[in-house]
Amino acid sequence: MPHDVPQLLKMSQAELDALFTGSQAGPIPNGQADGTAIVASGTVFSPEIAKFVGVFAWQGKVFDAKAGLLRNRIGPFGLNAIIAKVYKAPSWIDGKECIVLDYSETSMVAHWIRDEIRLIEAPGLYLGKVFWDKARLIDFALQF
Repeated sequence: MPHDVPQLLKMSQAELDALFTGSQAGPIPNGQADGTAIVASGTVFSPEIAKFVGVFAWQGKVFDAKAGLLRNRIGPFGLNAIIAKVYKAPSWIDGKECIVLDYSETSMVAHWIRDEIRLIEAPGLYLGKVFWDKARLIDFALQF
């Protein structure tokens, strides 16, 4: 069954986790992706929270696969800021390969954040998990 962002916003946390663990890492993406925060997954509030975050806080990411870096598009004007290193490594969730977005050496404001993404729908829909240190916070989608 094909997946899209509206469907992801309706999924429970258990369904999102199963989708993530059942997916392959896929290629490290390149270019600009629209981001959707998935907060309060599976509730009627999730789409509204995603809209609010998308307008005022985070719009997505811009990847430079060759350099192994990304910049987040943040704020109401989509400024490219908050850099992360991008590489493949074992997931903290299941030990299988994922694409890691590592802020520990590149950002003063987000140095405790690690994101993990996997390709869930080719050619360009990724599901991500956000960690604060080793504690899971929220999920997100990236659509290229």
